[in-house]
Amino acid sequence: MKKYIYFLMTLIVLNSCSKDDDNQTLGNPVIEIKSELSNAMFGDNLPFTINVNDQVPLSTLKANLYFGEELVSTTTIRTKTNGDYTGTIHIPYYKNIPNGTATLDFILQNTNLEITKKTQNISLTRPDYPYLILVTRNGMYPMEKTGDYQYEATELFPNTDLPSYIKTPIISEWGSEIIFGWEDGSVTQGSMTDIPFVSSTAGRFSVTFNTLTYEATPFFEIFVNDQKMDMVDKSNFKTELELTAGQEVIISGIDDIASWWIDTDFFTKISDNKFTFKPISGKYRISANTTLKYFRIETMLGNDLAKLQPDGTGAIWVIGEGIGKPSLANEVQWEPANGLCMAPIGNKKYQITVVAGKTINDQSINFKFFHARMWDNGEFNATTLTTTGSIVFVGDGATPDYLGNNRDSGNMGLLQALEVDATYVFVVDVSAGIDNAVLTVTKQ
Repeated sequence: MKKYIYFLMTLIVLNSCSKDDDNQTLGNPVIEIKSELSNAMFGDNLPFTINVNDQVPLSTLKANLYFGEELVSTTTIRTKTNGDYTGTIHIPYYKNIPNGTATLDFILQNTNLEITKKTQNISLTRPDYPYLILVTRNGMYPMEKTGDYQYEATELFPNTDLPSYIKTPIISEWGSEIIFGWEDGSVTQGSMTDIPFVSSTAGRFSVTFNTLTYEATPFFEIFVNDQKMDMVDKSNFKTELELTAGQEVIISGIDDIASWWIDTDFFTKISDNKFTFKPISGKYRISANTTLKYFRIETMLGNDLAKLQPDGTGAIWVIGEGIGKPSLANEVQWEPANGLCMAPIGNKKYQITVVAGKTINDQSINFKFFHARMWDNGEFNATTLTTTGSIVFVGDGATPDYLGNNRDSGNMGLLQALEVDATYVFVVDVSAGIDNAVLTVTKQ
């Protein structure tokens, strides 16, 4: 009996020692935050000092910053030995983020992958800058504070066009310079691309900016039926909206609209800024180019540019040489992004109207019709598109134009020179199927 009790006690002792050995083998990472981390500002590079220790070698210390549930910044430090480690965590400066509390997690891991975590809440505020700096190509101008997050520079600027970016001063020991530039059609933090400020009046005018909302002025603004067009860059604007056949379309914000080129496939002019929409009802993208002074209209399907569908609905695009809008100076060439959208006029027919010597080359053409404004999404060739008449032909690789030049399958060629200043209407009819399309060309 004594031998049996001794045997059990020995097992208990050995088992206890085994567990202690396991704990010592795995380790127990310990974190001590030695910095005051309760307050900071957006844009800060917040320093921290952390004491770490363990019985086994350590691996890494990570600092993860969260705005709500979103991880917005991270820092990793190698921790080979016990002791104090210092680092910084960047606090992002974002648009429309109010003052609030962020969460900073410190995660310590040893070489056995044992982990411990300690969390610190940080109260964050948006910097209240005493001024901003407007950086133009001709110099820098102070932007004075005029309200909460609102700043303004009023000067006798040298031009109505004022490409520039905005930067902040550094107002704290942890702070950083914040840059505001232009990206994807809007003011963006972190970009040094010039913001395309432009004033409608020359001489003395104001540039304004809000560091919370990123709203800025002045910009050239164009409206279609009271819907503001998005600025892509200084010269290009766009909007997407549902339009109905026969609907009245009013364009405002363009003082010299009477001098703009109007695409008669899409609009009938009522007055300088009032038009009737001609194609079938649907969603369209309207783009305005203030340099070339014309509107480009493109058919859409949902949120994307339309493609020709198997049932003949959708869109047909013109890509190639010898055609361009608003003039041949803006020739499409073999650039899909420049492709011209034919107007859908109903009954699965698509139309494009051109003027010889102005929007179509009167001596030679070499374009074709595509299912989409891109390669490899379908195109018409000599077996899927036919035409009759004495004006154009569909290339088959063998038939020459009137100048003796062959055209590849599906490419347009001229059977005769076009009459300069005469108007020609191209209509592609796919009502018999997209593999049985018929092209008609009529001189008006």
